[in-house]
Order: sequence, then C-alpha cells, then structure tokens
Amino acid sequence: MTNKEILTSYVYKLVASLYQAGVKDVVVSPGSRSTPLAYAFAHAKEFQMYRQVDERSAAFLALGLAKASARPVVLVCTSGTAAANYFPAIVEAKLSRIPLIVLTADRPHELREVGAPQAITQPNLYGDQVKWTVDFPIPDEFPNTLPFVERHIARAVAIAVTAPAGPVHVNVPFREPLLIDLQNQLPEGSFAESIAQEIRPSEHAMNVLETIIENAKKGIVIVGEIAQNADLEIVWNFIRHLKWPVLVESLSHLRTNIPNDCVDYIIDQYDALLKNETFKTVAECDTVIRFGSQPVSKPLMQFLTKIQPPTYLVVDEDPMFRDSLAITTHHIQATISRWLDDVTITTATTDQTYVRAWVEANQIATRHVEAYLQEATDEGALAATLFEHLPEHSDLFASSSMPIRDVDTFFNKTIKDVRIYANRGANGIDGVVSTAIGTQLATKRNSYLLIGDLAFLHDSNGLIATRYQRCDITIVVMNNDGGGIFSYLSQSTVEEHYEELFGTPSGLQFANLAKMYDAQYNEVFTKEELIQVLDAPKEKPLRIIEVMTNRSENVQSHRKLWDSIGKELDEKWQA
Repeated sequence: MTNKEILTSYVYKLVASLYQAGVKDVVVSPGSRSTPLAYAFAHAKEFQMYRQVDERSAAFLALGLAKASARPVVLVCTSGTAAANYFPAIVEAKLSRIPLIVLTADRPHELREVGAPQAITQPNLYGDQVKWTVDFPIPDEFPNTLPFVERHIARAVAIAVTAPAGPVHVNVPFREPLLIDLQNQLPEGSFAESIAQEIRPSEHAMNVLETIIENAKKGIVIVGEIAQNADLEIVWNFIRHLKWPVLVESLSHLRTNIPNDCVDYIIDQYDALLKNETFKTVAECDTVIRFGSQPVSKPLMQFLTKIQPPTYLVVDEDPMFRDSLAITTHHIQATISRWLDDVTITTATTDQTYVRAWVEANQIATRHVEAYLQEATDEGALAATLFEHLPEHSDLFASSSMPIRDVDTFFNKTIKDVRIYANRGANGIDGVVSTAIGTQLATKRNSYLLIGDLAFLHDSNGLIATRYQRCDITIVVMNNDGGGIFSYLSQSTVEEHYEELFGTPSGLQFANLAKMYDAQYNEVFTKEELIQVLDAPKEKPLRIIEVMTNRSENVQSHRKLWDSIGKELDEKWQA
C-alpha cells in the first residue's frame, strides 16, 4: 500500500468508528496537521460539520451542541497551542458532565520534544480534566493498528457518554504528506456496539429512600441542574405524589412547562425568601432530598449549612457526589429513570402547615417581584422583561455572574415551554457566546442569550461562527460598563481601587461589533423600548440588543425588593 492509502484507511476507520458509536456532530477548526481528519469529516455525508476558526470558541460551540442535544460531539484541531485553547471548555464539560470527543492532531513521535515547530507535549495534555485519554499509533500497515483504532474509538465514546458523562481526549499523530483519498462511503467495522447500562439503585437504597420519606415531618426537595437527557415526566410524577415543597433551580428545566397539578409545590422564590431571618426559622426542615447539582443560590447554601438537616439525601449518578457543604447523610448512586416510579411514597407524617408556609411565602415573594417589575427600571427589571416576553418554544442561555442570578431571582415559574441553559460547572464567563450559539444550532428553536458586557467582550470571537453557519439567535447585552456582580460582594465596601480592579469599566459599546458581523442592532434604555424591540419581527438571524444599565441603581433596587419581601414575611410569621 502507498502512504496515502495507509493514511486514508486509518482516518476513515477512525471516522467510521465514531459514526458507528452514534456520533453525528463535529466542530472543526482549520489547521495543517489535522488535514486528514478535516477532509474525511467534511466529505462524509453522515456527519453535520460546524466550523469555527478560534479554537477556544470552537470548543465552547461543541459544548453547547452537546449540552442541548445530550449527544457526544467531536472536536477537531491541529497540533500545538490550538489544542491548548480547548482547555477552558474541557474543564466546563468535565464539571457539567457534557460528552465531548476531543481529537487533537499531533506531530509524529520523532518530532516531539526536539524543537519541531508547532509541537507541544499533547499526550495527557488535559490531565484530570478528561475522563480518559489515549495517544493513538501512527498510521501504518501493522495488522492490529486499525482494530486498535476502531475499538479505542468505541471505548472513547462509551466512556464519554457513560454517567457521569464528560470529555475524553484522543491524540492522533500524523506524518506528512497529509492528503487522503476522499471516500464516498464509510467502511464497515468489525466492532458491533458498546451497550450502556442504566445505573439503578439497589433494593436497600430504595428501602432507605422510602423510609426517609415515610419518617419525614418537614421535608423539602431541591432540584439543581440534572442530566439533559433525564426524563422530566418521571420527576414530575415523583413531585405530584410526594407533595413536598420543591425548590427548583432555573437550570433544572422544572420552572417551565409545569403540569397544572404540580404548580403549587414548585418554589421558585427561595433565594429571596432565605434572605429573611424570620422565614429561615419557619423553613427549618428535618429532611432534604436533592437531585442534580448543587444550586446557584448562596442564601440557600448558607441556610442548609446553618441548619444541618438531620437527613440530607443526594441522588447522583456519580459515586463522587457533589457536596461542598459536607452535610450529605445518604447518597444513592443512580440516574433519574423509571426506578423512581417504583418508590413507595407514604406521607402520613408530613407537616401540612410546613408545606403551606412554603407555598404562602412563595406567593408573597412572587407578588412583590411582580410589583417590582412594574415599578423598577434597573437591570433586574429589564432582565425580567426579557423573561416575560420569551415566546413559546424558545431557549434562554444565561451567562455567569449577574445574568444567571437574575434568572434565579426573576424568572418566575410558568407553564410555557422555555428551556434555560448556562455554564455552571466552573461558573466562568469564557465561551458564553459560543456555548449559546451551540445550543441554538442543536435545538433549532428561538434562542436568546442574556449576557453582561464583560462576558460578551470575553467571547466576542464566538460570533465568527455566524459567518460559517446560520445561527438564529438574539443576544441581549446588559451593558453596565463593568463587572456588576462585584457590587454585591465585600469588595464593593472598599472604595479605594474598587473600580480599577473589580468594576473594570471599559467604556465600550457594541454597535460597531454588530455592524462587523452584519447583525441587527438595537440600543435600548427602558423596559418599554426593550418590549418594542422584542415584539418586533427580527430583521436578521443574528440580533444584538444592547441594554444600557447602571450598576449602583441595580444594587439599590435589588436590596429594596428583598427588604419589601422580608418585611411582609416578618409581619406574617413574627406575630
């Protein structure tokens, strides 16, 4: 065989094995060393290929695709620092449990650590931030090379999608020349399939859960971000039978599309309620059942730390369950699946007065939030205006820092079909634009990104993706000229150096950026202007709405709202 024939067989065995394992989407960044892979993916009709020239943004684009589709997505890049630019998204994927298959093309072994250009040490480049890594052999005629490639690709995909899902790294060295013969059909493989197994709890675990429920007097359920492919109807069925207060984080997908018989038990204002000392006393519980990740809400975390519930049960598919508070008393390793329907729920001991207190307090807070939305003009009120005007069957992506907190505070529970996404694994502001675009490309729904000016600047390169594939998305930039989140933290109490270190105003606006990407651009200052823009038909697939806000006004308005809620809670429960 010629060198070109050997390389072609090798690359198509790799690509065909990915397809056989169920991979359909691939994000490619240009580069020389990855030429064989790029050509094979581009020519294979079995794959949907997306392009992004900035590798950091490309990795977050793939993250968004995998997050929204709940399927593994392949990343392809050339050697050197291109691979290093994937690192932030890989960290987020590991912590958020998103399946990425990272293919990094590499120099051949003889060009490693000898000063060759564009060559860094790529094997084990991502360390513990990937679930598994493998350094592939160079393409050759050795009989076991192609079977090795086929089975190790099957292994890589299986590891990536097995709960808890996460990224894997396949390092692929190539010698020059790098051109292949384009094939119109993927080759057949000898490996049939890797069959995943559902993680179900043991009979003992089921008995423990049933006993905990039966003995609980004052119990609450907390639902954080759960696996994107989880069957929510199973969760709803559990809620409707348990009839406990359910504190739902916005990323749980349980604040929206709520069944009528579950609405009363959904507590969406817990963040505001647990800022009040009086209600925290009323809310003390003996039992907590938590599904998914730990919540965003700091008041909730502080409340749980303070009361140390005697029984705190976590259901998580990973034996290394998430518990930064060190308060878990029981852990059940399981995915959310049909086993939950088999739990016998006996709630004879449930304190109904306690349940009603949560429901009534949530109604109080909701009234104040709704009044606030009518009267206030700050960033929170503007964000809430966006939430109210999201159309049916749409997606909202929230950036870290203030946007996700505004979602947690002002996105009221609803029967509308809206799905909310965010990068809350590492909570960074890097790659937010790209991840949001990735989710839109996966869902094909009406998509909105709520983001601050600094996070938007941080990933403005993410907009390059809109030049290579149609991205139908509205980006709402809350421009408060700096880092708004720090206004709520202790740093804001030290005036000296605050602005230069934390406020970090840039004085930048985004009209020219929108023009560069041929985006529709609207600048708004009021809720009325925002409503008018949101209600008007889009003129272009990419729309950027820049909302001008004031950091100090935002803090004052938020605190006024929390005070008004706290005052009524005091009046009701201090009597």
